[in-house]
Amino acid sequence: MQESGAASFGQILAALGDGLVWFGHNILMGFANIAYAVTHPGLWLDWSNKESIMRFVYYGGSVEFFFAVFALFLTVTAIGLWKNSVLWGVVRLFEGISNTVGRFFAWAGLLMVLQQIIIVFMQRIFTRPDIVFGFGVPLQFDISWYAEELKFYNALIVALCATYTFVQGGHVRVDLVYAAVSYRKKKIIDMFGSIFFMMPMAVLVWMYGWYFMWRHLIVPKPSASDTLERLLLKSRALRWNVETIGFSPNGFTAYFLFKILLVAFAGLVFMQAIAFFYRSYLEMKEGPESEGKYLDRDTLGEGEEAYEGTH
Repeated sequence: MQESGAASFGQILAALGDGLVWFGHNILMGFANIAYAVTHPGLWLDWSNKESIMRFVYYGGSVEFFFAVFALFLTVTAIGLWKNSVLWGVVRLFEGISNTVGRFFAWAGLLMVLQQIIIVFMQRIFTRPDIVFGFGVPLQFDISWYAEELKFYNALIVALCATYTFVQGGHVRVDLVYAAVSYRKKKIIDMFGSIFFMMPMAVLVWMYGWYFMWRHLIVPKPSASDTLERLLLKSRALRWNVETIGFSPNGFTAYFLFKILLVAFAGLVFMQAIAFFYRSYLEMKEGPESEGKYLDRDTLGEGEEAYEGTH
């Protein structure tokens, strides 16, 4: 029994050692893969070549891509620990992207309301089965097409405004211990949450959403279990086959856009997780006086402070 237990413990240590070696090896290969991708862009960016498309599909959801991004994260973090202005630059860049994207696509909410009003008027007052927009070559679809398109506007807001809402402090927080702890512990909690919750969630959504998206854009359909060699073989028969099938006979036909939004959402969340981790670390290091530094939040204007944060 003791020998068996010792053997099991030794096997656990060996497995941990192998895991650490594998992890370190992949980080080093991440730097090598970045260098190779930069010096050989035609292998994955020349989409006139079908094999390049398949390489892009394979590496976009691969372990190699994850470790390439992770290697960049480690490099920027190491430089930023030495020179904090680098981390502040990353924070301002990523939060700026979230704010810009969110502020732009938030207008989809207004479009959704206006389009719903038009649908009601056309159905109930003018009793028309379709809606026509434009001049010369008009855009004409059944009313059910426009009605289902409202889902797309809603998806734009959910997927592309989530990180903007995070920057603005608009997400609901379930607070059990956060408010009662010290300033430093709050920042540690924020750093822990960004590394162990936001980033893994974003990575999982990206890994599953990436192939889900491409399976509705090209044929033969790629799979996450396919090796690069198998995908290169499939590339011989590759052709674009963008999904245009709706849920109803005359319904919205651009459902492939939802798959693209899923990947965009994961990318934005991952960037915001990095920005939040860096901001939490910098605010912890520099003290309470740096809280909210460079934070670009919307305001209702002078005299409206009592209403801000309640929307």
